[in-house]
Amino acid sequence: MAGRTQTILLLLGMSLVRNYADTELKLDQAVLTVTSFLPERVGVLYVSNACYECLPQLLLTAGPASPEGVPSNVSVVVSTRFPLAMDVFAGRDETNVVCRWQQSYGEQGHYLVSVKRVPAEKNQTEVSCTRTVQKEPQNSYLPLWIAFAVLAAVTLLYFLGYYISMQQCTQERCRWLPCKPTSHEPNSPDCSRPVAETTKRRRLLSLDTFRGFSLTLMIFVNYGGGGYWFFEHAAWNGLTVADLVMAWFVFIIGTSVGLAFHAMTKRGVSRMQLVRKLAWRTVVLFVIGVCFLNYGPADGPLSWSWARIPGVLQRLGFTYFVLALMQTCFGIKDLDSYQLGNWWASVRDVLLYWPEWIIAAALETLWLCLTFMLPVPGCPRGYLGPGGIGDYGMYRNCTGGAAGYIDKWLLGENHIYRHPTCKELYKTTQPFDPEGILGTINSIVMAFFGLQAGKIILMYRQQPWSILKRFLIWAILLGIVSAILSNFTQNKGIIPINKNLWSLSYVTTLSSFSFVLLGIMFYVIDVKNWWGGQPFIFPGMNSIFVYVGHSLLGSYFPFSWEMKSPASHTELLLQNLLGTAIWVFIAYLLYKKKFFLKI
Repeated sequence: MAGRTQTILLLLGMSLVRNYADTELKLDQAVLTVTSFLPERVGVLYVSNACYECLPQLLLTAGPASPEGVPSNVSVVVSTRFPLAMDVFAGRDETNVVCRWQQSYGEQGHYLVSVKRVPAEKNQTEVSCTRTVQKEPQNSYLPLWIAFAVLAAVTLLYFLGYYISMQQCTQERCRWLPCKPTSHEPNSPDCSRPVAETTKRRRLLSLDTFRGFSLTLMIFVNYGGGGYWFFEHAAWNGLTVADLVMAWFVFIIGTSVGLAFHAMTKRGVSRMQLVRKLAWRTVVLFVIGVCFLNYGPADGPLSWSWARIPGVLQRLGFTYFVLALMQTCFGIKDLDSYQLGNWWASVRDVLLYWPEWIIAAALETLWLCLTFMLPVPGCPRGYLGPGGIGDYGMYRNCTGGAAGYIDKWLLGENHIYRHPTCKELYKTTQPFDPEGILGTINSIVMAFFGLQAGKIILMYRQQPWSILKRFLIWAILLGIVSAILSNFTQNKGIIPINKNLWSLSYVTTLSSFSFVLLGIMFYVIDVKNWWGGQPFIFPGMNSIFVYVGHSLLGSYFPFSWEMKSPASHTELLLQNLLGTAIWVFIAYLLYKKKFFLKI
């Protein structure tokens, strides 16, 4: 009778486990069930591999097995984003670890750990933790691979059709093409001509394409990126796809300022007119960022008591203001007179703008001094960590170090971002703004590297290969600086790569990437004319409209809808790709109508 009772109770416990497994989980979740046959309490501690120097956290506790030997069962939801290190302890002492393992859990999977005593040597027993998979996880990356294959096929078909059209092109039949290789009109762009003969007559299409590519990727990740972790911002140190786009955008601002202000100066626009223009644009960007992109409809009326002051457009606006003011004050109107004849002609793109280099160096020195020398109450000098359970819990309230302290001191805790990316993983409690004051200094420095790219294009516009060589040199130099600062590691360098802080290594790394990417696009689009930049060039030429529009309307249909399968990446990825594609199509329609929103 006792054996039958034990079997019934065991089967009842396992049925409860199966019922828990049948419940609908969210994205990046699995079920872990611990079945304990020990006569004492059992607990499980865990640490995510993505959490650097973190204190172990209690995952679950299971009571002792019954005197009849019926085990206790406890189920819990675990994250599948990163591998988890597990420690099982017996009794009340968390240091009495009896089992230890590290495992990556699959999405929607159901895992079982059976804890029991087994015979050992010399009539002794030891605790064994047997791990089995009760329900196989889903292949969460299959929708992404399918989407990638479809996009690759569409891209291949587009270029194949474009190539065939170019082979059979005549002036009358190919007016829709960006260039007409058989055109004999004196003012029409010719695909066979080198960039030296065409850059004076048309926009730098590679820059518009780079801007549009960054904006398109930004829309996709802002809409959710299909729910994949690498399309979200890194919890603290390191890089994901989402950490690239804003830095690229800042770099493009610098390049655009260099080209646009040089053109306006050559047209005879006075410095006072330039100052009025840059001041107006800065104010408009700041107002849009604070008043329109600060909250969602579900938040109710905007209140100045909790309105967030920093933001993406605010940072972009202030960065633009500083760069444009520098270019207005120190820009050179007649660059042709410095082309040849001087011993320093090969580095004239640097030496001619020495006042701007001094300003950029001063700004970076200011960032370094404030970051590593400013005393922060309760925190060590130069602290760059996330606080919370990081650094083994020694600096729980030191999130962001000097950067977080300055924002709270100048703006107040109620006016900065309260849900930083480190909050979930590092269990932080302090607000921290990724678009804060100290990081804006390095945003200006990154835009300055973009301005340097613009100067290279202006100085060597008749020599496209010189442009490409200088882009490559800058990419290598900045990459070496990044390697030294980060020590080729994610967390152990002098200054880790960190988007939240806009650390110096983040700036140099993303600037290196930007030089490479812009150089490739410049070669393919402006030098060889192999590609017209479609479809990215369309949002790139209406960036303000598209950015503000996608931010305001992202939660409305058809950009978003109630999903039938919220636990699957498939529908969410389709939703995010469709929302992104709609904005690209809207930008295309505006391009066809020759509508370009300018501030």
